[in-house]
Amino acid sequence: MPKPIARSKTRKSVAKRFKITARGKVLRAHSSRRHLLSAKNAKRKRHLSKAARVDNTDVARIKANLPFG
Repeated sequence: MPKPIARSKTRKSVAKRFKITARGKVLRAHSSRRHLLSAKNAKRKRHLSKAARVDNTDVARIKANLPFG
């Protein structure tokens, strides 16, 4: 019997935090949006709610943990 090829599993913690777009870019959420929101103005909260790109130095590590993209 041939040995089955080991396949890498998706890291579920990474899958919940990051999203890969159709073109392969990795998106993340901003921090500072959980509590103490009364001290932040509406513009700041609005911009924090949008997704941001992950830095290029971290993209390979994240994609390695999301093998099925």
